[in-house]
Amino acid sequence: MKYLSEYRDADQVRRAAEAIRAAATRPWCIMEVCGGQTHSILRFALDRMLPESLTLIHGPGCPVCVTPVEVLDRAMALAARPEVVFCSFGDMLRVPGSHCDLFAMKSAGGDVRVVYSPMDAVELARRNTDRHVVFFAVGFETTAPTNALAVLHAARLGLKNFSLLTAHVLVPPAIRAVLASPRCRVQAFLAAGHVCTITGTSEYAPIAAEHRVPIVATGFEPLDILQGILMCVRQLESGRSEVEIQYTRSVRPEGNPAALRAMAEVFEPVSRPWRGIGVIPDSGLALRPAFAEFDAERRFDLSGITANESPECRAGEVLQGLIRPHQCPAFAQRCTPQHPLGAPMVSAEGACAAYYRYRRPSQASTD
Repeated sequence: MKYLSEYRDADQVRRAAEAIRAAATRPWCIMEVCGGQTHSILRFALDRMLPESLTLIHGPGCPVCVTPVEVLDRAMALAARPEVVFCSFGDMLRVPGSHCDLFAMKSAGGDVRVVYSPMDAVELARRNTDRHVVFFAVGFETTAPTNALAVLHAARLGLKNFSLLTAHVLVPPAIRAVLASPRCRVQAFLAAGHVCTITGTSEYAPIAAEHRVPIVATGFEPLDILQGILMCVRQLESGRSEVEIQYTRSVRPEGNPAALRAMAEVFEPVSRPWRGIGVIPDSGLALRPAFAEFDAERRFDLSGITANESPECRAGEVLQGLIRPHQCPAFAQRCTPQHPLGAPMVSAEGACAAYYRYRRPSQASTD
């Protein structure tokens, strides 16, 4: 297939769902890791095409959602500084910190700008040498290479007024954390295809072997997702636990070597807190000491800024697949896209946002 429309073809989607129903003879629980996959599942009602014995569990694969409140508060502190131009992708602007979000900081006079690439922020720094430009580096392994290249480019230009506020997180340690939970029901994973495009699949093989769980690198269109589920079910039914690639039009086992080299040159693994979940060992990326001058947290001494999560927001349980969004008492009541308690309600990949848009309480009660 060559065209996007083919991955949404109704007949092919129905045939894939029928194949799943024929293959699944026992109850199984499969987690889709990526929030983009969650949105597709709900938007196209793919879960309602599956046999009742097959349960889809929504995972922690939304980097915006897992960014902890204290990091957002550090972003607010930077945005409030008159000498700083704070740059971010648009999906971070509505995410609440302890007291406000970046939109509110912009309304209050902070120089907060939406950019489409970290290179835009580098160019701003080059043109405005009297200001310090900070880029909010959030994301999984998908965005880390471009942020690494931005740092390398700034270093080549000799810029002293550019830095990153880094909040990168990694998928394999998150999968391990999900599997380590005593409440875990997950028996197989749909891995995020765009992440695997960068990293390849080698990091997932030890997880599959150790925990005896199938892991399938899967795309984001309806047919992608149903094919990934079918591959998981066939493995589960036959007692296999292997890493497979459904998203073959993008993912190679070795990943993208050039992107991986850039990441390794600029970043190193660190333990990092995840919103509502806690610290996951070696689950984040931080700038290496050789690039410390580009670390906004060090440059502006932000380490003293800490914060507590909202006790009312159950984002951590949603992100671990322990509850569905509508099972949170605040969902669509105290927590809405206009007045969110947590990031999953406003992120483009957030499970709560997906349920609010596609499964309001009257609909969600049947899930």
